[in-house]
Amino acid sequence: MVPNEPLPSTGFLLQSEDKGSRGRAGLLQTAHGVVQTPLFMPVGTLGTVKGLSSDELQNSIGAGIVLGNTYHLYLRPGTDLLEKAGGLHSFMQWKGPLLTDSGGYQVFSLADRRRIREEGVEFASHIDGSRHMFSPEASMRIQRSIGADFCMAFDECTPYPCPQQEAKVSMELTHRWLDRSLQAWSDTQPLYGYDQRLIPIVQGSTYPDLRLASARFVAERATHGCAIGGLSVGEPAEDMYRMTEAVTEVLPRNQFRYLMGVGTPTNILESIARGVDLFDCVMPSRNARNGMLFTWNGIINLRNRKWRSDLSPLDAQSPLAEDQTYSKAYLAHLFQCHEMLGPRLATLHNLHFYLELTRTARQHLLAGDFSDWKDEVLPRLSQRL
Repeated sequence: MVPNEPLPSTGFLLQSEDKGSRGRAGLLQTAHGVVQTPLFMPVGTLGTVKGLSSDELQNSIGAGIVLGNTYHLYLRPGTDLLEKAGGLHSFMQWKGPLLTDSGGYQVFSLADRRRIREEGVEFASHIDGSRHMFSPEASMRIQRSIGADFCMAFDECTPYPCPQQEAKVSMELTHRWLDRSLQAWSDTQPLYGYDQRLIPIVQGSTYPDLRLASARFVAERATHGCAIGGLSVGEPAEDMYRMTEAVTEVLPRNQFRYLMGVGTPTNILESIARGVDLFDCVMPSRNARNGMLFTWNGIINLRNRKWRSDLSPLDAQSPLAEDQTYSKAYLAHLFQCHEMLGPRLATLHNLHFYLELTRTARQHLLAGDFSDWKDEVLPRLSQRL
């Protein structure tokens, strides 16, 4: 949907708010077009959503924004080649918007390979052991080179559980790194002829006072959107929901909210109800490669023997049922035979389901009955078939 009037200076137009929750529907302006929210973003870690082409992402499942990974793209193929190619959009032949993380989460996951200090994070490459340094300034330069529409400020992600004092020290470091990221951002320019936007990240583990303090700090500096990081790292779902609800109450109403790395279909709908607009997670594509399908009636594990003789369609709303009605038995057969088509079709199915989930949520937000619909559909989504 293209708006008739220019969007606000924040690039986010709030179209509807749910009466029974904080859920909202909006339009988000990017340098590569307008997208509708709420929205799920497929994860293309290395400049590809594993097994799928950019054409399939755009035309088969209707992806709006694709996420790239700063850490991995920095190591391979490297910023020199990306700049020579004209940025990641050109390199991967993706015409829609891109978002990149800052590299902070990958550094967090390299606990035995990194050293954190005020300057930044020194780490050893998981590929060849070579030593590198990520700082706020370096992260901004790398993301400029990648050419994403939305770039994340450099942050530190704490593990779960995390003592409150440790979480406070980490949050304060993230805040200092945010100010350095903003300065580095203003000192550099886009490389490919279109605007890029820097998005700050709220941290604070599962401590409400820290989350609120971080949300206020971020809200004072945000211009287009805010990310909520450091959740979905092992904490109970209810803690994630409590932190999300506390944070969205403080973050600017006229900017988008992005909950990083979340999650299951249930997580997404519950977080939409708490005022979140954007999501990303490797779950639909990673689980697809292991034979797990998400459907409107529940979760299917194709490796279970029961599906080998089930000739019914995967899901009535799956894109795989539009031109050819692939059955559960056929995909179960492909996985049993280790045929590469199996993971590809499963990935197409799961990503389409996640995108259809947020599109359907948007329809109900616009119609004004999101809360009732959510309560009706949630029990089915999480059941194992």
